[in-house]
Amino acid sequence: MAEHRSMQRAALLDAARTLLSEGGTEALTFPALAERTGLARSSVYEYFRSRAAVVEELCAVDFPVWASEVSAAMAAADGPEGKVGAYVRKQLELVGDRRHRAVVAISASELDAGAREKIRAAHGELVAMIVEALGELGHGQPRLAAMLLQGVVDAAVRRIELGAAEEPSVVAEAAVCMALRGVRG
Repeated sequence: MAEHRSMQRAALLDAARTLLSEGGTEALTFPALAERTGLARSSVYEYFRSRAAVVEELCAVDFPVWASEVSAAMAAADGPEGKVGAYVRKQLELVGDRRHRAVVAISASELDAGAREKIRAAHGELVAMIVEALGELGHGQPRLAAMLLQGVVDAAVRRIELGAAEEPSVVAEAAVCMALRGVRG
């Protein structure tokens, strides 16, 4: 029975990812989840009490996987500049991943305070990964620099998601250049 519940929960999360990545937050409804999984609508409520609970669970499941991929890319890089480049490139590479598209589709204003706090904490963990490398590069305020660097990554993510005229790899390299050399290029 526990295995069946676990499989149903995983199917609901997978359906939620698909709905969010295809249609944004408006598409994530309990009737749509029920239709995608073949469950009765009332059965969806046995797994999740609200849409925010689905989103919170998605973040809890998907964000650590995403963060570990960024961490692995950084670990494979040489030196602090290589780590900064890997941090930026890997996040931008993951933009096309539907786990990422689902999380990005979520508007923080639609979530309860607990879900927003979990998302903030997860982003804080991501930013914390790069602080040491920025310190090694000689930045006097590596935590501040890490937060600003994440702002560059977030802007590049939005540029890619908007279907910018530039290829994603061009956006990624411009973001890495900005991170390492500032606006002078």
